[in-house]
Amino acid sequence: MSHKKLIALALVGVAFASVTKAQDSSVKLEVNKALHDRLPEDIKAAGKMISVNNGSFPPYEIVTGTEMTGASADLTDALGQVLGVKIEHATVGGLPALLAGVNSGRYQFAFGPIGDYKDREAASDFVDWVQEYVVFATLKGNPKGINSLDTSCGQRISVMAGGSAERVIKVQSDKCKADGKEPVEVQSYTDQPSSILAVRSKRADAFFSSQAPLTYFVSQANGQLELTGVGNKNGFEDIFQGAVVPKGSPLGPLFIDAIKVLMDNGTYAAIMKKWGLENNMIAQPGINLGGQLPK
Repeated sequence: MSHKKLIALALVGVAFASVTKAQDSSVKLEVNKALHDRLPEDIKAAGKMISVNNGSFPPYEIVTGTEMTGASADLTDALGQVLGVKIEHATVGGLPALLAGVNSGRYQFAFGPIGDYKDREAASDFVDWVQEYVVFATLKGNPKGINSLDTSCGQRISVMAGGSAERVIKVQSDKCKADGKEPVEVQSYTDQPSSILAVRSKRADAFFSSQAPLTYFVSQANGQLELTGVGNKNGFEDIFQGAVVPKGSPLGPLFIDAIKVLMDNGTYAAIMKKWGLENNMIAQPGINLGGQLPK
């Protein structure tokens, strides 16, 4: 069976389960008129906004064709109800295209969650609504003994192209060479399913990425995968992730207040717990909470 067909079958299985869950717990919320009135006039006139994503990032974003399910889909549905507009979803290839699409105004925002780092804040504002950790997913038993950046030298590591984990593992590869060790073979993919499939098909030794989606993939792998490096910093400071809006956009503070409504009425917690993300919750959203990446 071809590589593309394997990805398609994996996504179909994940999406089927997620659509069922989303239908079981849809929420109905009142429009907050004060927040609706703060929307830019063009959005109020259109009655909708477009949130862009760069493919599946389970359990937040599970993209199948033109449909998206997952925690982010549930939260943007609730957000749209509070703001009194419909939120639609569009998919682009890769994180650089996502950020360019938001910053150019082609899309109003990306709900994400997208990693918030100081270098990215130069062009965009981040409305952070989760915290995250970066770990490895390996085949069961961790046959290559990959449980930290130092043990990744000489190994084949898959990452998301353009993401913060790609940058960190490339820095580590340079460190490996400087220490006289074999460099990391970095394999960059445009989406999460391709990255995890590289490990399951033994073309990569580990996938280095956010703990939330890796936990989800491990749970769906019928005992074939495991998480490693849990509890280590793995090259990162405290990690916050969130929605991306153009720099200085009025949507930034508006989204902060709208997410606070979802937190105060229990919707945020209910959706996060439904998708197994209770350990990624934060007490209050914030703008540009991100730290620095390794140089």
